[in-house]
Amino acid sequence: MTVGYIGNGKSANRYHIPFVLQRQDKIKIKMIYTLDHSRDIWDEIPGVFYTENLDELLNDKDIQVIVISTPSAFHYDYAKMVLHAGNHCVVEKPFADTYQQAQEIFELAKQKNLTVECYQNRRFDSDFLTVQKVIESGKLGDLLELEMHFDYYRPHIPESVYEFSAINSYLYGHGCHTLDQVISYFGKPDHIHYDVRQLLGIGRMNDYFDLDLYYGTLKVSVKSSYYRIKERPSFVIYGKKGMFIKEKKDKQEEHLKLFYMPHHNDFGVDLPHEYGTLTYYDENNIYHEEKVISVNGDYGRYYDDLYETIINNAKPLVTPEQTLLQIEILEKGIVGLK
Repeated sequence: MTVGYIGNGKSANRYHIPFVLQRQDKIKIKMIYTLDHSRDIWDEIPGVFYTENLDELLNDKDIQVIVISTPSAFHYDYAKMVLHAGNHCVVEKPFADTYQQAQEIFELAKQKNLTVECYQNRRFDSDFLTVQKVIESGKLGDLLELEMHFDYYRPHIPESVYEFSAINSYLYGHGCHTLDQVISYFGKPDHIHYDVRQLLGIGRMNDYFDLDLYYGTLKVSVKSSYYRIKERPSFVIYGKKGMFIKEKKDKQEEHLKLFYMPHHNDFGVDLPHEYGTLTYYDENNIYHEEKVISVNGDYGRYYDDLYETIINNAKPLVTPEQTLLQIEILEKGIVGLK
């Protein structure tokens, strides 16, 4: 599978390319389009051609898939260009500004018999995969409540923004990670309660959200804030027979920021003191408290699935219905903010 990229910034070089380079037996990066290559801060990749001519990328007959890794506001326009040029397309998250835009992109892809997908690499976060392992062990019993937290202490970010923008809101920028995890595992909720705030006041950046998604008696809470000086646990799950708490987030992003790349055997791997704790009563009513070895995460698994979709016509990992549902939730969440 031959791939090209629109955008040569942090997204492409941190969250995409390092994982593709681990799969050179089946995936080749041929070309990267960048507005002004002289200003790029990332090292060139040997064997990859860099161009400032978008048509050169769009019209290259060898390239099968073009990945859009630009700022969110450009996703819609570039996705249409890629599809009109006859290429399969991957779009970074958030996929589009609105449900209407997302629907238009999927309809265009269908008309042209092309695949377009949102890049949901966080489905392969270690903490999220470990949570699935715990749930599927059955040791928690019937699930009652699941809390997901994605916190920072970065007050300088909202305090430097003096106007509200939906596509650049905290809900769009970070809810697109955690909401996809919920949708991919639990499906469409029965109903949602939204608490989306501008802690600095009207007309400022959205910097906090707390969404409760209900699935029968199960409540899944997705919470994030820029003002948490100490992070809440990444995941907390309660069932009728027990609970599981995972304090530490997936470490892939942490390692990537340190330029510690996926070719290292311990890339993204939790240490024993970072394992989550499972507490439960077994079928004999005996109390247990034990550590759960973390499942290793790997963002590159997204590209493994993409390869199967493009080359072997497998079902897309991230379906249009899942992406449309997520955009619908994001759009409803910022209603009333200005």
